[in-house]
Amino acid sequence: MKAKDLKEMTTQELSGKLNELKGELFNIRFQLATGQLENPMKIKFVKKDIARVQTVIREREINEARA
Repeated sequence: MKAKDLKEMTTQELSGKLNELKGELFNIRFQLATGQLENPMKIKFVKKDIARVQTVIREREINEARA
């Protein structure tokens, strides 16, 4: 997921995507705990995607405060 794609999304879509990614991270951690996770690097990728979404949301909050 690229930041450019995220910036084109609406704030509501970003919030939905954030909830989706957090749910995915929960499931991945659950799989890790039960020994069913095939690719441990997936945790890293999902956490970075969460950070990207949160960054775009925060940028919008700052821009709205300035306006």
